[in-house]
Amino acid sequence: MAEVKRQYDASGRREQARRRRRDVVIAARELFESDGFQATTIAAVARRAGVSAESIYKGFGTKAALAKAVFDFVIAGDDEPVAMIDRPETRAVQAEPDVRRKLRLYAAGVAERAARSARVQIMIRDGRHGDETLRATWQTLLDERLTGMTMFARHLLETGQLRAEITEAEIADVLWTYISVEIYELLVLLRDWSPERYAEFVGSGLITALCDPSV
Repeated sequence: MAEVKRQYDASGRREQARRRRRDVVIAARELFESDGFQATTIAAVARRAGVSAESIYKGFGTKAALAKAVFDFVIAGDDEPVAMIDRPETRAVQAEPDVRRKLRLYAAGVAERAARSARVQIMIRDGRHGDETLRATWQTLLDERLTGMTMFARHLLETGQLRAEITEAEIADVLWTYISVEIYELLVLLRDWSPERYAEFVGSGLITALCDPSV
């Protein structure tokens, strides 16, 4: 019985720590989006989250690392410990046999993720000019996006439904460009396109750029 109690207590502590971390990330997101990176202090995040500033430094290390944690949270839509590649929406894209429907399904997911993450991405991108600590964070976002698009490019190439002689690197570059926050920023945030219209644009553009028109 004592052993069972210890296991229960450990599980409860882990869940409590996870909730505190989530509270910090949500508080940081709200302040980053309203006040910007430079104006947001760890002390302000701590006050909003109801924790100590020391605990934030201990859990995240730096404000730039906290910004990356906010991005990871918004791009996934939650704090579940499940990789993007293992999520149901990704598996649905992978399971679709027709490459054109696959790309449209993927574009719909891109629009959903951009709606959650664009402002945080822009904050990190633009903030790096005024805060050196964000330069590495922005580069990490770019590198991670290219890694993900290279994996997706390999998957698309294996369908045998793309343009003849197109390479994995070219596919990855096209994907990497179309899902960039800059396109979402221009069309949705600045030109007031709806998320649905943006998704249609991305899906159609990817189909035109990648698919064999004769198939």
